[in-house]
This record gives sequence, structure tokens and C-alpha cells, in this order.
Amino acid sequence: IILSYGSYGIIVFLIFQIIQVVAFFIPGEVMQIAGGYIYGTLLGSVYSLIGITLGSVFVFLLAHIYGRPLVHKIISKKDLKFFDRMLNIGSIKLIVFLLYLIPGIPKDALGYICGISDIKFKDFFILSTLGRIPGVLASAYFGANIHTGNKSILIIVGVVSSLVFIIGVLNGEKIIKKIGKNMRKL
Repeated sequence: IILSYGSYGIIVFLIFQIIQVVAFFIPGEVMQIAGGYIYGTLLGSVYSLIGITLGSVFVFLLAHIYGRPLVHKIISKKDLKFFDRMLNIGSIKLIVFLLYLIPGIPKDALGYICGISDIKFKDFFILSTLGRIPGVLASAYFGANIHTGNKSILIIVGVVSSLVFIIGVLNGEKIIKKIGKNMRKL
């Protein structure tokens, strides 16, 4: 679909990436892999990051303007409780960065939560963008190598990404709590 728009394909890609963030139940990795496949690792990562950042800014501002009533309609009680626990562990800046960095945590839902939290927009913008870079690069790299025929690279990247994702899902909260506790001791 994106390639059929020719030179406007980048705009279509960015729109899809923004929609993916706003409708956070769509896995972002799919668009990031597609970006790598279409544009290569570097440009795919850059375009994905631009779209993700624009979507995150929109979501943050939407939640910030409309507040808790909107967020409570959009985010499940389970996710609300999880993020509430996480954001109260330690430095909100560090925790937000870690939540965006660790795979397996619903990052796009986090944008809504941050919009009603105490984090400043500038800090959210910087930390959410920086925290996403490793995952976006890995996904775009995977996508860029789909058509190269180098199956060993795909297998290695796929296995490593899957393991890191599983560790994030199973231990993300423990990792964040441990780092938060250690930061309090400093």
C-alpha cells in the first residue's frame, strides 16, 4: 500500500505510524519492520521514530487536555494499575525512560498515562523518543534484511529480539523496581 503512493509514500507511512500509536492495540513493531523493509534500516528507523514521536505527542496532549476521564475510558484498569505502580517507584523521568526502553511494555498506552502524570511535556518528548530508539532500530534492521536473503541475520535478530521481548514481558516490572530502589539509595 505504502509503495503505491510513490513519493507520497513517506507521508502515508507516517500517518500509519501515528495511527498505530493512537490506536495502541496495534503492535508497533509491524510498522517498524515495514519501514525497514521499504526504506532500509536508517531511513526506516528515522521515519518510524518521526511517526511514533508525532503520535506520542498527540496522545500525550490529548490525555493532558481531556484528563483522567478520557484515559480511564481508553486504558484498561489492569494497565492503569500497572503504570500507576511503576510511575511511583522512583524518579518519574528515569521510570518513563525505562518503560519506553524495555521491550514488552505497552509503550503507546504509556503516552496516555504520561499525559495525566506529573511529567513535563519536554521530558516526556525527549525520554520517550530516546527510549524507543533501540527497539525501532532492531525492528527496522530486521525489516531491511527480509529481502536480502541472509536468513542467518534474520534468525539471529529474530531470536535475540524475541528473547529480549520475553524477558521484558516477564521481568520488566522487577527490573524497573530494582533500578528504582537503587536510585533511591543514591
